Amino acid sequence: MEDVLEELRELAESVPVPLDLPEHDDTVDAEELIFLPFPYEFREYLLTASDVVFGHLEPVTVADPMSHTYLPEVTAHAWSIGLPHDVFPICEVPNGYYCMDPEGIVKLWRDGDFEEEQWDSIWYWVRDVWMAGI
Repeated sequence: MEDVLEELRELAESVPVPLDLPEHDDTVDAEELIFLPFPYEFREYLLTASDVVFGHLEPVTVADPMSHTYLPEVTAHAWSIGLPHDVFPICEVPNGYYCMDPEGIVKLWRDGDFEEEQWDSIWYWVRDVWMAGI
């Protein structure tokens, strides 16, 4: 995880209005709004890396409720179009979402179905998908 975080920080783009890292209370508020607990590694990701801007993917955030990537808002929309309520989105993509289940498994839900490939941790997804530019 530390290696992935370090490499992600090196890839981070400079933007005019940088994102903020959330406080612990921000993560708790987001959990309460979607009624699902965050797996430990996802909470760790939010607290240490959710301010990174890189590439074309825009993972969810919890620090700014006005952001278009604010997890509770993204989740509400994803659920309204059919994403099962036992998972929550971590990143929107054309025709779907990368999403996470309560055990921390990341899956791609596209066009109403889950694809076979999955990642056992948010950090594997960061490395294999986000940082790879998929």
